[in-house]
Amino acid sequence: MTDRLRILITGFGPFPGAPFNPTRSLVKRLTALRRPAFADVTLTGHIFHVTYGTVDRELPDLVAQLHPDALLMFGLAGRSDHIRIETRARNAVTTTFPDADRKVARNGSIVDGADAAMFGSHTAKLLRAALATGVDARASRDAGSYLCNYLSWRAIEATRRQHGPRLAAFVHVPPLPRDASMQRKRAGVTLEQLVDAGEAMLLELLKLTRAAQREG
Repeated sequence: MTDRLRILITGFGPFPGAPFNPTRSLVKRLTALRRPAFADVTLTGHIFHVTYGTVDRELPDLVAQLHPDALLMFGLAGRSDHIRIETRARNAVTTTFPDADRKVARNGSIVDGADAAMFGSHTAKLLRAALATGVDARASRDAGSYLCNYLSWRAIEATRRQHGPRLAAFVHVPPLPRDASMQRKRAGVTLEQLVDAGEAMLLELLKLTRAAQREG
């Protein structure tokens, strides 16, 4: 192990109703950032196939192999026109909408009898960082009941385990047109704005993670 800070940045692939998921491009751009602030930071990107089994299999493997100090996760909110910083994960799974393998969950909850799981107060600071870039960003208490919410729940569980990541955050982004010319004609958040906001949140997450390490 080294003293370098390790941040795992994740997104999702396509899923039913969303053949283009902008989080793939966003994760690629963020992990390619070259800034002095990232000189002692290892940024690793990962794109999850949109199934519950994939999250259950790959998230623990990534944590065990990479030992990330923090998780910054992105997902697509198909009906949103702004960035949403999630503050909690609901103990809910949709039993009507299929995953990318066309499978439908049978159980409507993640853990029997559990309440919602909270990310923590750091989400407010990430929101302020995003807003400082001029983008429309808002706090959210409802991450849905699909894979974004499910990954959020599993990530919060990971932060509670010994030697797990210290912090985790999930950010929903609005849909983007696949064609750049269409994007220029359409009002709303652009990929460049998402990258700017993502970088601002990433920088804030680095500060918060270092502070958490000092507090030990």
